[in-house]
Amino acid sequence: MLQACLNGSRTREDHPAVPYTSEEIASDAEKSVRAGAAELHIHIRDREGKESLAADDVARILSAVRERVPGVPVGISTAWSILPDSAARMQLLRSWHVVPDYVSINIHEPDAEWIIATALSRGINVEAGLCSEADAERFVAMPGCESCLRVLIGIHDPHPGRESSMVRNIRKVLKRAGCTLPILLHGSDATMWPMYIEAMLQGFGGRIGLEDGSMLLSGLAAKDNEELVRTAKLIEGRF
Repeated sequence: MLQACLNGSRTREDHPAVPYTSEEIASDAEKSVRAGAAELHIHIRDREGKESLAADDVARILSAVRERVPGVPVGISTAWSILPDSAARMQLLRSWHVVPDYVSINIHEPDAEWIIATALSRGINVEAGLCSEADAERFVAMPGCESCLRVLIGIHDPHPGRESSMVRNIRKVLKRAGCTLPILLHGSDATMWPMYIEAMLQGFGGRIGLEDGSMLLSGLAAKDNEELVRTAKLIEGRF
C-alpha cells in the first residue's frame, strides 16, 4: 500500500508545489491517486495556509478531497506542533462534524494516550507513529493499542545502512508484546527513499510525498507530489 503525504508542515520555501488551499490539496490528491497512491495523509490548513485542527477547516478540506477522490481513505495529522495544548486539541477533535478516515498520532508526544482515546471514542481510526524502541514500548503498554488501525514506523535521522536494523528493533518490541497490527514505513529527506525501499523489501506499506521529501532518487527535485508517487510506483514494480 502506497500512502501519499501531500504537505505536512512544509512551506513553499521548502518546495513551490506544497499544497495549501483546499483546491490545491484536492487537486494533488486526485493526481496522486491517479499516479498510484492508495491512501492520503494530509495536514489541514486554514485559509491563510497555516496548519489547523479547527472543525471548519477540517470539513472544508476533507470535503474537497473526497469530492475528487471518493472512496479513497484520507487521514490527517494531529501533531502536537499544530496545537501544543492537550485539552484544546481534544476539544477540537470532539468538535469535528466531518471526520477523517484516520488520524496519525505520534506516540512520543506527551498526550498520545489521550488523543488516541479521544479519536477511537469518535470512531476514527488511529495510525500510531513510532520513531524509536522507546515509542514502541510505550505504545504496547497502552490499553487498547490493538484497536489502532496500524503502526507507522518513521526513521528520520540518516544512518546509512542502519535503517533496516532500526526497523527490526522496533518490530521486535511489537512482536514480543504480541502486536500484529499492519506496518507502514516512512522517512524524511535523506531517509525517505531508503525507508520506502525497505518497505518494499519487507512487504510493508510505504509513504511518499512532499511532507517527507522532495528529491527523486536521481538527486533532482521532483516537480510535485504526482512525480514522487509515480517514481514510487516504478520502484514498487521492481519488487
